[in-house]
Amino acid sequence: MSKKLLTVALAVAFIASTATVSMAAKIKCTVDTVEGNKVTMTCEGAGDLKAGDKVEVKSGKGGKAVEGC
Repeated sequence: MSKKLLTVALAVAFIASTATVSMAAKIKCTVDTVEGNKVTMTCEGAGDLKAGDKVEVKSGKGGKAVEGC
């Protein structure tokens, strides 16, 4: 009985951690200005963000494949 309970508890913990990671929002933004370490952006759907939220920003320039000889 305790093995079944432990298995259920671990499954619930795994599902909860996976659901938390998958809830990250994707918001498309355009950089307006850059002044030193301060970046001003205009974003679609920015109403979901709050002051102090941690965000990850990726540049749109890198990582594209180059085709040709």
